[in-house]
Amino acid sequence: MNLKQLEYFIAIAEEHQITAAARRLHISQPPLSYELAKLEKELGCQLVVRGPRSVSLTEAGKVLYDRATHLIAMAHAAEREVASVGTGAGGTITIGVDPGCSGLMPQDRLLDLRRSFPNAEIEIREAATPGIMDLLDGSITDIGVVRTPFKSDGLRCRFAAAEPLVAVMPPDHEVGEEASCTVDDLAGSPIIAYRRLLPELSKAFEVTGSSLRVTTLVDDPRTAALWAREGMGIALIPRSLLRVTDTGEQFIKELACRELESRPAVIWKAQHAASDLFRTAIALLGDLS
Repeated sequence: MNLKQLEYFIAIAEEHQITAAARRLHISQPPLSYELAKLEKELGCQLVVRGPRSVSLTEAGKVLYDRATHLIAMAHAAEREVASVGTGAGGTITIGVDPGCSGLMPQDRLLDLRRSFPNAEIEIREAATPGIMDLLDGSITDIGVVRTPFKSDGLRCRFAAAEPLVAVMPPDHEVGEEASCTVDDLAGSPIIAYRRLLPELSKAFEVTGSSLRVTTLVDDPRTAALWAREGMGIALIPRSLLRVTDTGEQFIKELACRELESRPAVIWKAQHAASDLFRTAIALLGDLS
């Protein structure tokens, strides 16, 4: 199994058709079919189910697709970094950012990094904290900017201060005091929540005996704020996101609930091979505020 075979397989998996995958790869169909059959023979299992007009992945194919995308990303990252260092370009640093930390990125310290390494390439990958942890574990990203809770085994972490949630409230759904609200105030209100927050949110409402009514569930807290701006309900988002989110004419109130506070953190693998670029990036990013 080699990288060329994995790239071919990824194209087949994403195009759902061998003909379309061949067109995407700028090769003819027979060599692509041959490489797929060869890969299945090497692995000893069927990777795709061939239909009259399309192909679909078997369970084994789904596992390979997940691993292959990570391996190809790692290979491309290594190529870019080696090439940039070899040509004196200054190297590459890849930073994984949880969308909930978008209000903290970029920042003045990244400008300092650019001044120190004007020829370096900075690559940003966005995913929820669990996704960033996977990218970091697979060495696809060098540094993560994430939010608690997360498992820190094998990682070095620099934590920022705890940050509360704020409620973005359309006028029709305003509750609470002038500048703050409580979990009890939100009972029964239509809540727009981002998916990763849901377990902690459910627990907080359960503790107070309040009724949680989630009417919209999203993957990105910035999306929650946009839906609240359109009057769809009350969005609960980290306070720092207000720096980069247009909330329109909505009420903004801090949610008085310590259990729902989170801490942004800069994380990296304890055994990461440190370059000058990497060490400088850690030093500059290490104090989120």
